[in-house]
Amino acid sequence: MTSSDADFRLLDEARAWASQDPDPATSASLLELVRLVEEGDPAARQELEDSFRGTLQFGTAGLRAALGPGPNRMNRVVVRRAAAGLAAFLVDAVGQTSPGTRPRAVVGYDARYNSDIFAAETAAIFTAAGIETFLMPSALPTPVLAYAVRALGCDGGVMVTASHNPPQDNGYKVYLGRHAVPGSGNGAQIVTPYDAGIAARISAVGPLESITLAPEGWTVLDGSIAGDYQRAAAALALRDHFPARDLRIVLTPLHGVGGGTALAVLQAAGFTDVTLVAEQAEPDPGFPTVSFPNPEEPGALDLALETAARVDADIVIANDPDADRAAVAAKDPDTGAWRMLRGDEVGALLGAHVVARLAATAPGGEGQGVTGVFANSIVSSRLLARIATAAGYAHEETLTGFKWISRVPGLVYGYEEALGYCVAPDLVKDKDGISAAVLIAELAAAAKAGGKTIFDTLDELYLKHGLHASDQLSIRVADLGLLDAMMNRLRVSPPESFGSSAVEVFTDLSQGTDQLPPTDGLLYVTRDLTRVIIRPSGTEPKLKCYLEVIHHAASAAELPAARQSARASLDAVLRDVSEALGL
Repeated sequence: MTSSDADFRLLDEARAWASQDPDPATSASLLELVRLVEEGDPAARQELEDSFRGTLQFGTAGLRAALGPGPNRMNRVVVRRAAAGLAAFLVDAVGQTSPGTRPRAVVGYDARYNSDIFAAETAAIFTAAGIETFLMPSALPTPVLAYAVRALGCDGGVMVTASHNPPQDNGYKVYLGRHAVPGSGNGAQIVTPYDAGIAARISAVGPLESITLAPEGWTVLDGSIAGDYQRAAAALALRDHFPARDLRIVLTPLHGVGGGTALAVLQAAGFTDVTLVAEQAEPDPGFPTVSFPNPEEPGALDLALETAARVDADIVIANDPDADRAAVAAKDPDTGAWRMLRGDEVGALLGAHVVARLAATAPGGEGQGVTGVFANSIVSSRLLARIATAAGYAHEETLTGFKWISRVPGLVYGYEEALGYCVAPDLVKDKDGISAAVLIAELAAAAKAGGKTIFDTLDELYLKHGLHASDQLSIRVADLGLLDAMMNRLRVSPPESFGSSAVEVFTDLSQGTDQLPPTDGLLYVTRDLTRVIIRPSGTEPKLKCYLEVIHHAASAAELPAARQSARASLDAVLRDVSEALGL
């Protein structure tokens, strides 16, 4: 096929798409792209090629991509096909496990561009397929949707959100419940093989005009479902055992949908001294005050830290735009400067606090009847395992993502380093930045009442279990093929050492292990227990490298030197990782 033939085919495909696109905005933008390509605009041609380069693939993260026309973008055509395929999957799954039962599903959405439209059309398609469908009454946090899947006894749930992605993106996150998935997966995000089953049904969907949208028949929920979630999340606070409430909190939802819910939950839990960051308090799909609406990104918390300094706050809590993650910042007593805690630091603090809560409420007294499992993703710190084991609890490592963590049988607490925490698996079988905020406030207030900071609490954990210091290297690429090339380079020429410590354990995670199913990643552990994990991101065009070193200090006086030594070790490992990747 000549270049001109390829151009004609691309332009014909674009015109055909525009003619059947139900969204006049994306149809018009597509025809404008066609016009620019015909005039020889190279940027327009590149955009058009990318929009029609294959079909957006449905996987364990559901769908997530930039908004725009074409099969490789998020738009009403792609969402209608996804909804029709998911509806077919739910009808089949429930028919097999519970014949004669009408499937039920609930649909939620955030405040991103087109989220409400994608959600409403999903509800209409589900209803037309014979599914009893509930639609959230407004833009609400992802944890409220995850809660509703189980609270309403649903077989499926959809959350229209792109979480912390850039403003131009949107996504489609799927949960399975009740009759659609057995056991510990009830109410959790999809995993293999359910993703493949849904994808197959999406592929089998006929022409767009064959997808029926019911004009009515679904139930728009009232505010009671959000109210039920708020009451349940606030009730997590153990006032009898951890009564301290003297805590000044600065809260930001980063222009997302969590502000009102998080504020109401914290106040109901007794934390009434909460200041919302005014500039970021209301949902805004443009995210005007941040370059990237992810609390992990540099600058995202600048306004919150400025507010904290102005009101003399004790702690900053930030939720990402759909409020399933939580970031924490506090004033470091060593430097006097505000800093954001790493996800592993918050994960350890919450883990130790959950242990303390379980001990306080154990029916036979502290240490009696110890049951339950703590879990974290394989790329998260090993400190939680030591905390859990020392308290007599089991611990498991899982693949990255709460779709795996939340499925651990007997889970009482799980987290991943990317600011995700599940502190109440019976409430929300997913990460939840709002219920986590309640426990973060509770442990911070308890520390303050005892004359300590959360950094003092961390130091106590380090003295007992070892100073676990971590860092990351993320390499963003324009061409996804580069990720495969870098991973292949490491497989062909594996590093022999990191930070002058010889590699003693090398695991190609793509082969799977006794504990983990196969995943694309490489794990190295050296003689001094330095750990390096390298894997492609599941949601972004990035190669992610996770580093952890463990140093020991015999006393609080030795901790500063241990921190310096750990930082030097991490820097050395970072250099070796960069060299191994050919950077």
